[in-house]
Parts: sequence; structure tokens; C-alpha cells
Amino acid sequence: MYIMNHFSATDSAKIKRRDKTSKLRTLSYNPLKLSSLTIAIAALSGFFVSSSPVQAKFNIPTDSTASPLCISGQPRCAAPFTAKMLMFEEFGTQAMPNESNVATLTSGMPGVADCQSTPVGTALDTFLNEPIHPFPTRKANDILPNAWADKIKKDCGLLPTNLSGVLEGRPGGEQFAHQRWDEFMPQAYFQSAMTGARINGGLRDKYQRHGYSIGEFGPGGLYHLDNNSTKGTEVKIHPNLPAQDPHSVWTFDGTLPPKLLMARYGEAVLFRHYNALPIDVSANNGFGTHTISTHEHNGHDGAENDGYAHAYFYPGQFYDYHWPMILAGHDSINKGATDLRTGAPDGYGGITPVPGDWRETMSTHWFHDHMLDFTAQNVYKGNAAMMNYYSAVDRGREPKDMNEASGNSSVGYGCHYANPNNANLCFPSGSGMDWGNRDYDVNLLVADKAWDNSGQLKFNIFNTDGFLGDRITVNWEYKPYLDVRTRRYRFRILNGSVSRYYKIAIVDESGNKIPYHMIANDGNIMQYAVPFPNAASAEGALPEQGIAERYDIVVDFKNFTGKKLYFVNLLEHENGLGPKRVVPLVDVLSGKYKADGINGDPVVGKFLEFRVKGCGSKGTDACTDLSMNPADYVEGNKGDKQMIPVNRPTTQELQAAVNRTFEFGRSNGTDAKPWAIKTDGGIGLNMDPHRLSAAPTLPDAPDGLGKVEIWHIKLGGGGWSHPVHVHFEEGQILYRGGKTPTPWEKYARKDVYRIGPLADSTSSVDMAIRFREFAGTYMEHCHNTQHEDKTMLLRWDIQHPGETIAVPTPMPEWDGVTYDVSTTLPTYKIGDLKAKAAFVLPK
Repeated sequence: MYIMNHFSATDSAKIKRRDKTSKLRTLSYNPLKLSSLTIAIAALSGFFVSSSPVQAKFNIPTDSTASPLCISGQPRCAAPFTAKMLMFEEFGTQAMPNESNVATLTSGMPGVADCQSTPVGTALDTFLNEPIHPFPTRKANDILPNAWADKIKKDCGLLPTNLSGVLEGRPGGEQFAHQRWDEFMPQAYFQSAMTGARINGGLRDKYQRHGYSIGEFGPGGLYHLDNNSTKGTEVKIHPNLPAQDPHSVWTFDGTLPPKLLMARYGEAVLFRHYNALPIDVSANNGFGTHTISTHEHNGHDGAENDGYAHAYFYPGQFYDYHWPMILAGHDSINKGATDLRTGAPDGYGGITPVPGDWRETMSTHWFHDHMLDFTAQNVYKGNAAMMNYYSAVDRGREPKDMNEASGNSSVGYGCHYANPNNANLCFPSGSGMDWGNRDYDVNLLVADKAWDNSGQLKFNIFNTDGFLGDRITVNWEYKPYLDVRTRRYRFRILNGSVSRYYKIAIVDESGNKIPYHMIANDGNIMQYAVPFPNAASAEGALPEQGIAERYDIVVDFKNFTGKKLYFVNLLEHENGLGPKRVVPLVDVLSGKYKADGINGDPVVGKFLEFRVKGCGSKGTDACTDLSMNPADYVEGNKGDKQMIPVNRPTTQELQAAVNRTFEFGRSNGTDAKPWAIKTDGGIGLNMDPHRLSAAPTLPDAPDGLGKVEIWHIKLGGGGWSHPVHVHFEEGQILYRGGKTPTPWEKYARKDVYRIGPLADSTSSVDMAIRFREFAGTYMEHCHNTQHEDKTMLLRWDIQHPGETIAVPTPMPEWDGVTYDVSTTLPTYKIGDLKAKAAFVLPK
């Protein structure tokens, strides 16, 4: 283990000794020391330690038996395309109250009956519905006791009787104080509890921006709900499958639909995340741990809010995450906020200008657990939500008429396609609200799952290559259907799996490929829209989509009234090491490819059905559609219309850049932790949260542009694939496999970089990245989260100019957080000098 002498959480970080044999140690502190109960439950769920797969070739679900669609005691079986897809439910932000108005509130998170339970749902809803209290602070509030201190001490025996723990689990002192707190004081907040599955009580109904009264969410709309409420929604993977047990699935609020945060640039958000999971770490149905850390992927946030894997917190605590909602370049570009393209919707048809570089505008994000050694299990279990950024460029508002499109009636609604001086790209969305319309802008979380014979979610904790489920879900529903109108739609597709990649084609009922356009890659709108099908991507389908990658596409259903269309996955896996091959679309649709788990991968094939309806009372009329036509923004278009140009570093910046090399493979790994990363030509290393592998620096001047570095991401051996994620900043791919990248990467900014043997991937990626605005501890890792947890993860810090001492390493325990000394690699400042000398810059 990596436990060293602890540091206190005071500003001076004085060293203090602690008893290493303290009974405060839990499974969270020694992830490989599984409790006998956990192992017993895992065995009963159908998972056994085995060196050979259950099936001869296709080890899906990993080391286990197939997930049944017919469950004893259920009246019917789960069949494809019989469940209506769940639309995301908004968290809903509220204005930050005045501190004096909440000072008198004393109620705390409701208690639990025993060490294995989560709070009663109605009591939790009542608490979360109260204004935020205690009031958030710049430094962690380490004075108030853990909300469940008595239970933790008396019944569970995890705290000495003379200690009460702390309420806020954020590490204390200056090291994890919110950076630039006074400058970006939170204007809005939301709070949620991570807790066990339960029936939705309608907590969020009043926070939905559409109010179930506008557009397709209003009466008569495709997505309107009876009684204007999600109340009564159960946590089920299909209506004909059993409800999930509170120990099987843990979600935000403990409920479905999955949750969505809608946020605007320039409006700083505070997220208070309560940990309402069982105190007993073994109360988990065989997988997942009760300590959590929340990563906003890939927010431009201070490191204390990035979800560092070793800044986790315990049941009965909360963590305040401060998301400033600023554009990269805030300190150096458009400082006077005079460029309306850097603005945000003001709620009245106008634009609130904000500083920064409009070319850094982001759109589709998500946030999820990042607990050290348990990210895969916790995310798979339900710790994942999506987040949409709204801006002047991506307002979530299409025009009602051409007068509005021209910008004559309102500067914020004017469409770029009508006048290049207008900022709004007018993507498909809707026009009922000033911003954030979701009538035709749909979030899709695609993830494979597996369940046992009783229908409860299961996971293999022993496999180190990667976990694969045998059933595909969209927004937590098994192969659902979605009603759509005969018009253009925007789909924000997130690969939320643990280890599975996808390659998605779109076909009609006859198997014909349907045209569409890719408009965004990861969180970033591209410079040009890319049409599909195209010859550059196998089978004309979307490029391979690694874990955590987001692809935004626009599909036009105009000519398909009364028809059905399908998303089809063409990417075959045999095991969790990575995808094996792209299956020909014709073989999938004809049935020649047997996706039965024995002769083929059971997740290959159709997985989402679209049922196309027209407009009007009978659903047969043509629909008005004034959203942007992405075909007008394809490279080479008349007038060279562009969405968001890529802000490429200058030749001089690239010449001066520090180069770093990260090689992902198995070298120097162990059986328990086989995955390792070599940094700058060094030996392969497992994750050590104390070790600093790289340290870019902030600009020398407060208003500096930010220093550019070149990172070389390489595959350390064949036969596997890694989607490599770099936290905090977006990168621009200079070369893929030594060649100019394809248009969907050439004209994009990325935060996940696929390396592997398939056609749309390569064994190396060279990318440029710029650092600015915030400092502290961040991470780089493989987003096959089983690889990350076993332990393909490293720490890197952004340091201030002249800084020589690394940020101390937080060491959370039940009674609070102390600090250890951090260490550095020899090249953490200078990088890979050999790589710099050999690298040929692109022309």
C-alpha cells in the first residue's frame, strides 16, 4: 500500500502521526481486501474467480451466464422495443439564497435505520427540497459533525466514541479551498443524494424548465407525462423486469429517470452532493463501494472540484463542488466581454456577455463517480448523470419564424445560418422557451448491463481486463423505443459503459443506411459538420465510440412518417480487453451474424427504435423545422460557413512546448493490478495518489494565454484498446498514427483519445493542450474503467509559476481528512526531451 505519514488539514499542513492499525480503516482503504460477505454475494450472483471464460469464445457477460429476459414471478418477458425510452429528468438549479435566510435551518440529512440501510425516500425528498444549509464556504466546513455520527459510532463501530467525524468530506485547509471563490461566487445551486434505488417521489417535478406545459413536454406532446410528474417511476431496466433493490443500484436521488444538469455560462453553480449510501461497505449486492468522488467530465474547474480519485467522502457527509462555468481563456481573451459569441442566454431573448474565448465553448458533458479502484463498479451501479452547457452559440433555441431567425426580433435568437453576425447556431431543440429546449434535443446514455436470475444488476469484481454486459440499455431501459417527429433532431450520445465500445449505424426498416451529420465530438462543437455515411468510417457508421466519448449528431426524420428507424451497434467484443472487429451491417441485419452470446456478441445489433410521427392532430402533417441544416456547414460549403473554429496553437508555441509521453500497457503490472502507464520513457507504474507524474505551469503573467504542451499518447502492446481521458483541458489532435486525423477529429477538440488496433483508432495520438485559469491535482487514465481501477491511472498537477512543492495528498477517513507528503517523477517538469527532439511539427 501507499500509506505514508499523514498531514493535518490545517493551512500549514503540519505533520501528525496516526495509528496505522486504527479500526477506521474500511474496504475503501484497502480495495483488494474484499469482505467475506462481498465475495459470498458475488459468488451467489454467478461470478467466480476463473482463468477461463464461461463460453468458448464470447465471454459475455464477463465470466457469467446470460441475463434472462423472462424472470420467475413476472407476468411477461422483456422484449426489444416494447419499453418507452425515459427522457432525462432535470436536476433543476435554484438561486443561491442569502446566507442569513438559511442560518436558522438546523435539520440535517435524515438518518438510517441500521448500518445496511439508506434513508426513507419521503424523508430524503423533504430534506433535499429545503434550501441549502449549512451555507457553503470557501474552505471545507470541518466543524459540524457527520450527519450519522451516532449511528456510525454506536451501532456500526466505525468511529471512536470521542469523535463525531465531519459533515463536509472535502479535504480541509487551503489545499482544497475553492479557487477564485469570491470572483465566481455561486449564483445557482442544486443538491442531490447518492442513495439506493427507490420509487421516484416527484421531487424534481417543479424544477423542470418545461414544466410539462411547453412543446413536446406539454399536453399532447410526445414526452408529456400523466399528472405532469415522474412520481411513481420505479428503478427498472424494463417494465417487465423486477424493480432494482436499494443495494443493487445507486443513483442520484436513488431514482429514475436519469438526471440532467442544465447550466449556463457565466452562472457559477454549486453542487452539494450528499452521500446517503449504506454505512456498512458490504451492503452492496456484491459490488460497489460506499465512498464516492464526483468528476465533472470535462469541466474547466479548479482541481478541488474535479473529483480527484483520492478526495472521496463517506456516508453521512456531503461535498460541495464549485463549477464556475467560465470559458477557457477567461483571463486572456475577450477580457472585456465584448464579443457576443462568448455570451450566455439571459432568459429574455438576449445575451449576457462573458469573458473568454468563444472557440472554447463546450456543450455535452457528464459527471460520474471517480472513486479510487472503484470507478467502474460505482458508475455501472448508477453514479452517472449528464450535463448540458448552454451559451450564445449553443442556446438550445431554434427560431419560431424567419424574422426571428434573422435576428430582427431578438439578438439572442438570431440564427447564424440567416446572418453570419448572429451567434446562435440554432441546432434542433424547440422554441417554447428562451433557452434549453429539449423537444428535439435528446440526451442518450448508452450502456451495457447484466443481471442475475432474479433480475438484479450484477457485476464481476474479479475480472481485470474489462467487464462486458450482454444487454444494451439506453437511458437505463433495455432496447427501448422513442417517438419522434418528421423533422431534424439532435442526439447527444454518451458511451456510459464500463469497458464496451460502440460503432453506431442508422437504418430504416428495410436496412437502408440513413444519412445524418456529426456536429460535436466529446464536449465540443466542431468547426465543420461531418456527413455520414462516408467512406472514411467503416460501414459508413459513426467512428468507434470509446467509453466516455460523446458524439452529437443531427438526424432528419422528414421523409419517414409512419416508419421505424433503428440505431444499430456493429462493434463486436469477445472480452473486455477492447473491441475485436466491425461486423458488416448486412450480416447483422440479415441474421447471418448470430448475436446469441455463443456464436456472436449479444450486444451487436439494433438497440434503439424510432417511431416517426408527423405533426398536427392526427400526426400526419408536415412539421415546421427552422433549425440549422448541418449540410450547409460541411467542409467546402458555399461561403465557408463554420460552427466553432479550432483555435490552433501557433508554430512558435508548438516549438517551445514541453513534450510528454504516456504509454498505456501491461509492463511492470501485477496479477491483481496488471495495467500500468509509462511516463516519459520510464518504467510502467501503477496508480499511487501521492505520485505526481507531470506538472504543467500556469502562465507567467496573470493574463497570459496559457502554456501549450504536446502530449504523446501511445499503446504499449497489441491486442487491447484504451480510451485515454485527460482531465480539465481539451486537446487538439495533431497526428493520429503519424498522419493527419480524419475530419471528425481534425476539426474537433477532444478529452478522450482512443488508442487501439481498429480502423478508426491507431496505436498513437499526438495532441496539443493548453493550461490556464486554475491549478491543483488532476488525472489522466484509461476510461475502460476496469483498466483504470486495475490501475491505469496517474496524477498530474497544474502548478503556479515558481511552485516547487506538490500539493499534499488527501487521506480521507471517517473522522475527517489528513494529508500525506506527495512525491514527483524525475521528468515531471521537463517532460520527454527525446520525444521533443524527434517530433516533427505539422505544417
